[in-house]
Amino acid sequence: MTPRLPWARLPRLVTWILLTVVVIGPLYWVTISSFKDREEILRTTPTLIPTNPTLDNFRQLFTATDYPSYLTNSLVVALLTALFTVLVSFAAAYGLYRLRIPGGNKVAGLILVAYMIPGTLLLVPLYQSFAAVQLIDTRNALVIVNVAFTAPFCTWLLRGFFMAIPRDIDEAAAVDGAGPVRMMLRIVLPLLAPGIATVAVYAFVFSWTEFVFASQLVISDQLKTLPIGLSAIMGQYTVNWGLLMAGTVCTIIPAIVPFLFAGRYFVGGLTTGALK
Repeated sequence: MTPRLPWARLPRLVTWILLTVVVIGPLYWVTISSFKDREEILRTTPTLIPTNPTLDNFRQLFTATDYPSYLTNSLVVALLTALFTVLVSFAAAYGLYRLRIPGGNKVAGLILVAYMIPGTLLLVPLYQSFAAVQLIDTRNALVIVNVAFTAPFCTWLLRGFFMAIPRDIDEAAAVDGAGPVRMMLRIVLPLLAPGIATVAVYAFVFSWTEFVFASQLVISDQLKTLPIGLSAIMGQYTVNWGLLMAGTVCTIIPAIVPFLFAGRYFVGGLTTGALK
């Protein structure tokens, strides 16, 4: 076998370096800027490493702004969105892809089509509906909207995981006397753990970064979520870049942590759902 010449790997190496700079570069710049003082951030000659690292930006973020309140609101909304999305999408996927109901495939297609409707087109009707039931300026409105937009895609996402579970298991359980509910909760649900993790991570990140509906359905400062809160921290005429960078770092971390534990399930779930 003829060994490959080093220069033959050059395009791949250059591509790898460019992608690393494009993806990691902004994250690195935001992170180091959060540890710089105002003078160093605005210096005409930028520094790749903080000259005098400081935590003043983080201290000011948590003591002089409403960031803790924004963080709490985002955590509550994102966790509830993940919980209800898992419940709704699991029940829908089990009925559509496991129980062989008549017309199940057509209903599944309609659900996926519903996911493709741009959310901004529904902004006015949803606002009017929530106003009619007095849900404007509440966390519940954000949870309902987020679940409505994540559940269709997550139902389709679980299809591949359901197809990977042999139906012989259901028949064996039925022979042993297991009913439909017991079969779903005791047999199918444990085997679907990677799919559940995938759905939970997707719903959490979707809710964590959602901006459009959060900016329209929530009015009170005490109920604002992080995307809206960060825009408020920027100010109208001046921008405290150190404060903004510190807030951005603290906002990114909760979105990255789930991927550290369930990232391989998430990537595998997207691939499985696309191929099955």
